[in-house]
Amino acid sequence: MSLYSHFRISKPSAVKVPAGEVDASYKRLRRRTFWGVTVAYTLYYVCRMTLGVVKQPLIDGGILTAGQLGIIGGAFYFVYAVGKFMNGFIADYCNIRRFMAAGIGVSAAVNLVLGLLGLLHGPLGFGSLLMLGVFAVLWGVNGWVQSMGSPPGTISLSRWFPLATRGTMYSVFSSTPQLGKAVSMILTGWIVAVAGWQWGFLAAAVAGVIGLVISLVFIVDTPESAGLPSVQELSGEPIRPMDQKPTRELQKWVFQHPGIWVIAISTAFLYITQHAVSDWGVLFLQKQKAFSLERAAQVIGLAEVFGVAGNLAAGWLSDKVFRGSRVRPVVIAGILAVASLAGFLFLEGGFALNMACVAVFSASFSVVFCIVGGLMALDFVPRKATGAALGIVGVSSYAAAGLQSLASGWLIGGYTAGNVYNFTPVSIFWIAACLLAFTLPIIGWKYLRK
Repeated sequence: MSLYSHFRISKPSAVKVPAGEVDASYKRLRRRTFWGVTVAYTLYYVCRMTLGVVKQPLIDGGILTAGQLGIIGGAFYFVYAVGKFMNGFIADYCNIRRFMAAGIGVSAAVNLVLGLLGLLHGPLGFGSLLMLGVFAVLWGVNGWVQSMGSPPGTISLSRWFPLATRGTMYSVFSSTPQLGKAVSMILTGWIVAVAGWQWGFLAAAVAGVIGLVISLVFIVDTPESAGLPSVQELSGEPIRPMDQKPTRELQKWVFQHPGIWVIAISTAFLYITQHAVSDWGVLFLQKQKAFSLERAAQVIGLAEVFGVAGNLAAGWLSDKVFRGSRVRPVVIAGILAVASLAGFLFLEGGFALNMACVAVFSASFSVVFCIVGGLMALDFVPRKATGAALGIVGVSSYAAAGLQSLASGWLIGGYTAGNVYNFTPVSIFWIAACLLAFTLPIIGWKYLRK
């Protein structure tokens, strides 16, 4: 079997489900696939967040500097950006079960190798430059395979859910980053505090293997591959003329739509803000506010739970409370996000105050993220080109996240004297990005309404 035939979208099954069993079988397989991609993508995030947890042990151990960690993080995001673009277009043609399983399997292997490398670092005495090179290359590989997670997850919603319920289900699926970050920050943070940074990578590898098994066992590629009719036939949803066009033509249409580029630029600033807090928040609390590693990881990790609530509320707020408006909830949540982020960065205080600030930020920011980075695009993108839209948004988003990693590492390292850190310059950078993230889609809303 060639690589192409292994990963291409499944052909319709020759064996059809009996008419009397279609509805029950469809609901059962749809539910199984949805929770399969949701749990698997949550574990994807566990495999990508390890570096954000272990930064202080790496710095304090003299293994890597803040600037070098910024380079490693940048390698991840730049490779991820290219991978998100290419894999978004590729995934429209792919078997999402095999595609998603392959990505998390390799990600688990990368974490395993880095953990083992850490265990061998002491006895073999690897130099700093060698560690930088190995980390940058392997974390860059992780960036590529991590880009294989989101496209099949979102495409599964298009293949299995009608338009009437897709927004609600997307709100649930888009909460997976917060769930994955919470698990990684709390559990991995505890493991690192108790056993050392090497075991954080090894624990992430175990999580990746679990995600691999879940992907292979629970995800079903398409309703047709299981002997069922298409989602349009099953739901009675009218088939639009655009849905019958070839995938390549629809991908070209999406690429030329000005609305998708408004979303792409806005989401770029969203990713700068989101990854600034998740990548550097633990180090910020340790160096700026004298938190222990475990307590700092708890603040950032527990706050992600509130991000889940924000994601789940986003679709309901937009559809029900604001009667279909995408702009009004973005304005309100955006103002709350900027204010709470500023409070976290500039107010003094202990565990409770910092927890409150990051919790409000995580919940409100997640509302903006879900609507701008997801629902606005899904409103007009054809089913067959969902992956292409994700690819366009992804390449700008993660290129910006890569620049964030480099810029944040440079700003933090450049204004540090000895062990005294000055986070003011980088804090201004993060707040400015948060402000632009929700104002740009409001200004460009006229392009999205067409």
